[in-house]
Amino acid sequence: MMIRHVKCALLLLALLVSPALARAQSSGGCQGLASAPEALGGTGAQAGAKQMVHGFNPADFDRSVAPCSDFYQFTAGGWMKNNPIPSDRSTWTSFGKLRAENEGALHGILEEAAKDKTAASGSNRQKIGDFYASCMNEAQAETVGTKPLDPEFARIAAIQDIPGLESEIAHLQRIGVNIAFGFGSLQDFKDSTQVIFAAVQGGLGMPDRQYYLDDDDHSKTLRAGYLQHVTNIFTLLGDNPATAAAEAKTVVDIETLLAKSHTKRELLRNPAANYHMMTLVELGELTPHFAWPAYLGQLGASSSISRVDVAQPDAIKAFDAALTSVPLDGWKTYLRWHLIHSAAPALSAKFVNEDFDFFGRQLSGTAQILPRWRRCVQQTDGELGEALGQLYVERYFPPEAKVRALVMVHNLMAALRDDLQTLDWMSPETRQQAIHKLDKMGLKIGYPDKWRDYSSYRVDRGPYVDNVTRGDAFEVARDLAKIGKPVDKTEWGMTPPTVNAYYSPLHNEIVFPAGIFQPPFFDAKADDAFNYGSIGSVIGHEMTHGFDDQGAQFDADGNLKNWWTPDDLKNFQARGDCIAKQFSSYEIEPGLNGNGKLEEGESIADLGGLIIAYAAYQKTLGLKPAPPAVDGFNSDQQFFLGFAGHWAANYRPESARLLAKTDGHPLNQFRVDGALSNVPAFAQAWGCTADSKMVRPEALRCRIW
Repeated sequence: MMIRHVKCALLLLALLVSPALARAQSSGGCQGLASAPEALGGTGAQAGAKQMVHGFNPADFDRSVAPCSDFYQFTAGGWMKNNPIPSDRSTWTSFGKLRAENEGALHGILEEAAKDKTAASGSNRQKIGDFYASCMNEAQAETVGTKPLDPEFARIAAIQDIPGLESEIAHLQRIGVNIAFGFGSLQDFKDSTQVIFAAVQGGLGMPDRQYYLDDDDHSKTLRAGYLQHVTNIFTLLGDNPATAAAEAKTVVDIETLLAKSHTKRELLRNPAANYHMMTLVELGELTPHFAWPAYLGQLGASSSISRVDVAQPDAIKAFDAALTSVPLDGWKTYLRWHLIHSAAPALSAKFVNEDFDFFGRQLSGTAQILPRWRRCVQQTDGELGEALGQLYVERYFPPEAKVRALVMVHNLMAALRDDLQTLDWMSPETRQQAIHKLDKMGLKIGYPDKWRDYSSYRVDRGPYVDNVTRGDAFEVARDLAKIGKPVDKTEWGMTPPTVNAYYSPLHNEIVFPAGIFQPPFFDAKADDAFNYGSIGSVIGHEMTHGFDDQGAQFDADGNLKNWWTPDDLKNFQARGDCIAKQFSSYEIEPGLNGNGKLEEGESIADLGGLIIAYAAYQKTLGLKPAPPAVDGFNSDQQFFLGFAGHWAANYRPESARLLAKTDGHPLNQFRVDGALSNVPAFAQAWGCTADSKMVRPEALRCRIW
């Protein structure tokens, strides 16, 4: 029961492929974009509850810091001081704060649905109402305990040989348990019209391989905490302390064995290095102890599968070797652990609290678990997001919102087209291909044209963990059903209420759910300067992903194909290396710097989005008189305030460390100051001299767009 849904692109495969593969890659959180419940042009969930500030809020500033010294601190210092991290959060950002309000909007919808006794059986309203009600039923969770899992535990206990182990691996994976390796449908990198089966590294309990392998004191402490956590869970299942401790050691030993074979997170960002098509015969030669045809049949995948993309062959090969090197009883312990680990947040309080103690308190530094209603809102969106999303957009995303959004997106696309036509380092041959790719870039705004069909997903008011199990089984089956069929380009990778956005290299499309078209990203009552700095830079960010270190490897049709001349590619890669080196130089805490190669794509997109949005805004001004100053700030300064202001954030040290190790996005202060320090227009707007901290020396300035 994969209750820890991953909703953003931390890794290559999380970005490019199905949710099933993305979930297999990581059980940690992610840092993305966030916003508020007031839809563009709509009434907003909190309308009338507080006085809205349109555009930037001077109270958020720290005027003791000069803009040219640290623009992030100048823009967000007041906000950080006045918005300490709540006890139930590991981070607190201006967007996270507004995301919480967005959850309030969804909460209202779900409370109404849960109380509606007239909803037709099998309708979306019945399903979201019953799912939410079962999640909120704490008394029922306490009464049933782990009984709903008894049949699964019995299946594990009955394993007698390797074929039985392989069969149980397929069964548990089919209900969403992250064991052994990840799997799922994948749009073929080399034929973007087709969907294939892929196998990827997976099977860990902690967020990343480095948590098992790093030798610093902090990592050793976390590993000890994880070992104790696994011990505690086995004890809660009824095992005596000595047995539980031995079982925990077995689990950690197996996961460490798997982790050693995993590819480093930053290397997962290279699509060419993570694409290895094999026939089933070739895959069988790579993994002689694993019966793939039988496994695929037990998983419920199409019988016509003849080829598999083995994304990380070393990890799959290591798993195969472990099938015989690890005793069968060890594997049974490992499966038992991952079953309860996946289900723990949906069980009784003792399991919920123990799960939170490690993954929330120790790993992320969060002092207190989120209120149950918030967890239930998040999980309903995770399991039934497009059912909940239909009701959300009816209430908070009116048709005129989509029209306004389209105008701004097309303005940004025009600005990027102008930029591509004038780049002095790009040859005419490459320029032609780049413009062709931009012209073919798809656009999705608000919500899908074709809603997901949940008719085969049974939801009732029985034990919450059963609804989660059936929901994950539904999603796995839906994902596997796509294999061997043409790509469905109407499908969305995010739910409409999501406060985020993404670019898909395989679809060559940018996608903006309804949830993001709200203040502070977009405010219909704010000046253009602010909106282009905020939502404009976000739109430009996603468009620029089509030309970052990953996106640049895919052509206009979404195929992994080089469309660069050799000299242009070499020049582009050198400019990307400049970005990577810059962000590797930022110190998160003593002894831990940012991972520039992991963050390269997001940092390229941040810089590109900023420059494209600024160009688009300047184009809107034309020959009109300069807009009036607001609170003493001219229009250019308002633009940069719009860009920087929505990244205000406070981090707990544990969370900052976790994000630095696992997230492709730099921490917010570096996203702001790092990008702006490369932009001459910023220095000109604020009168920064060449020796200012916010101005990178010309020899070090990174320039792509």
